[in-house]
Amino acid sequence: MEIVNIEAGTFREMITSIQLLKEKLENLKGRPTSKSLDDWMDNQEVCMTLNISQRTLQALRSNGTLSFSQIDRKTYYRRQDVIRLIEKGKKRKSR
Repeated sequence: MEIVNIEAGTFREMITSIQLLKEKLENLKGRPTSKSLDDWMDNQEVCMTLNISQRTLQALRSNGTLSFSQIDRKTYYRRQDVIRLIEKGKKRKSR
């Protein structure tokens, strides 16, 4: 077991910081979030909605056409971004 010595003042500052962080987390925990999982789509949903392949979806991500977020190895897209992409495509076809 390793023992680390620190000054008492430094230790008190650490305790105070940890307590402030704990209070902030408790405050955040009670707040309702405006975003739900319904606001996000996975690869399969986007491919089905846009009627495109996984490779085409990868190209849309790579060239910045469609923004995304990743959690671990799973990729998610905001539903409003997919809808915006559909509307952009409709405008191009109507020209």
